[in-house]
Amino acid sequence: MGSWTDMKGFTLQVLTGRWLMLFASFLMMAGAGASYSFGLYSNDIKSSLGYTQTTLNLISFFKDLGANIGIFSGLINEVTPPWVVLSIGAAFNFFGYFMIWLAVTKKIAKPQVWHMCMYITMGANSHTFINTGALVTCVKNFPRSRGLLLGLLEGYIGLSAAVIAQLYHAFYGDDTKSFTLFVAWLPSTLSLIFLRTIRIMPVIPSKNDRNVLHKFFFISLGLAMFLLVIIIVEQQVNFTQSEYAGSAAVVVFLLFLPLAVVVAEEQNIWRNNRLTSTAEHIDSSGQNQLSIISSPVSLVLPNDDKKVSCWNWNHIFSPPQIGNDYTILQAVFSIEMLALFLTTLCGLGGMLTMMDNLGQIGTALGYSLGSVTTFVSLTSIWCYLGEVMVGMLSEIFVTKYKGPRPLMFTLTLLLSCIGHLLIAFNVPNGLYAAAIIIGFCFGGQWPLIFSVTSEIFGLKHCSTLNNIGVMACPLGSYLLNVRVAGFLYDKEAEKQLKALGLKRKIGEGLNCSGGQCYKLPFIIITGATMLGVLFSLVLVLRTRKFYSSDIYKKFKDEAKAAEYETVVARNPIGLEKSSEKLEVET
Repeated sequence: MGSWTDMKGFTLQVLTGRWLMLFASFLMMAGAGASYSFGLYSNDIKSSLGYTQTTLNLISFFKDLGANIGIFSGLINEVTPPWVVLSIGAAFNFFGYFMIWLAVTKKIAKPQVWHMCMYITMGANSHTFINTGALVTCVKNFPRSRGLLLGLLEGYIGLSAAVIAQLYHAFYGDDTKSFTLFVAWLPSTLSLIFLRTIRIMPVIPSKNDRNVLHKFFFISLGLAMFLLVIIIVEQQVNFTQSEYAGSAAVVVFLLFLPLAVVVAEEQNIWRNNRLTSTAEHIDSSGQNQLSIISSPVSLVLPNDDKKVSCWNWNHIFSPPQIGNDYTILQAVFSIEMLALFLTTLCGLGGMLTMMDNLGQIGTALGYSLGSVTTFVSLTSIWCYLGEVMVGMLSEIFVTKYKGPRPLMFTLTLLLSCIGHLLIAFNVPNGLYAAAIIIGFCFGGQWPLIFSVTSEIFGLKHCSTLNNIGVMACPLGSYLLNVRVAGFLYDKEAEKQLKALGLKRKIGEGLNCSGGQCYKLPFIIITGATMLGVLFSLVLVLRTRKFYSSDIYKKFKDEAKAAEYETVVARNPIGLEKSSEKLEVET
């Protein structure tokens, strides 16, 4: 009977623990990257609906707009539990992508362009709800390992395009038009399954957190390596649907392997709790102490002593010191937020342009359709590597060398310029290298944005402030993707048609071929990225003093206070005697 009771208690601990919550977040991140996979289904939208490149890029802009305007999900998360945010995200995701699938397969009348823009905005905006509901919750539950944790979470988002590509081929073979149907139901299903698992918990100080996160990192690295190998094999061998099912089975196994780490860690916690409880029972000598608790550490709840409105208009231009909790308006009107916004606009805007146009860039430069799929998968995998590696390296840079984390912005933006120039000058096979470089740099930006925002402006309103910071992405995408890349592409395509003595028919797609299609756009994008480098240096200079100190000191102090409270709670008699002895000595 005791064994059954123990098993029941242990199962309950696993189901309600922090580590299962983190595992559920990994799965949701791995399924929430449809916006990164636009290159896989953009050609279907263009050909089925007869769009020009400018029109397609306009739809792409609204995709980026939806994927990065997370202010609504952030504000909702300020006043509701995470399950509400996740429910809204699941509904948006299914409706948006399901309607796109109906349009592409012509199961409904041809929608107007603004309809398609609305559908893709809703579908992509669902990812901000999933990110806010899961990612921000994880940061609040693990505040002392932000760089590594955000790198892992964003890494799974980076891998999502490659993961979804493998699973989609197993379900639907080479039917590219069914891709949007797949991304309509998969992320929504995952969100609904883990709806009540994702929740904010009291912070439990533990020195083992980082070791467990390292185990998760190595498993995710194994998943990335498998995907890289299988992509290379798929380039050499034409897979059948059953062979895709075999590779997808391995992907699913690697996705669920972290569950073994979760169970093992919860088992260690369970064992330590029992040993601690037994020791306390012996020490109490039969005294019934209220203080005996089931956890070896106390729970540290957020400090809400000062209830200040997030929209407080007082002292807008007199913010606290960097690292303390800003109000939303103090953060919005700060020089640090402006520098972060402009860095994101110039840097990520160009990278998004490259990723959104991968299908058209590959076609224009003479690559095969299979190669285009490879580019998307390569970008996804290296996006993952950028997220976890930059997240990990920046954490070492900050904690060991006391360097400013925004300096990593500067380095990744400089590296991305190489990828842009490879496309601009159509270097032979350069698109492979460009996909790797841009994917790595794009991925590396996200853990930096979220870490820097939460560190500079505090954790109190990070769900909203994170989403305010990334609002620059769609603006950069519109300027560089629609107004620059799309406009110049169509201009070159019309020039080529005119040279052939042809005229474009209404409703017919407009296609460009050759290196000139994207040469000038990516030279302009390189210039914009260099401007982003300058803005990032402003942020470096503004925060270097803050990062030269111990940025996690506040959380370490809370952990020490928690340990002290635990000693007080477990042995109040011993503490009272010690206090009396101290008084006598003094």
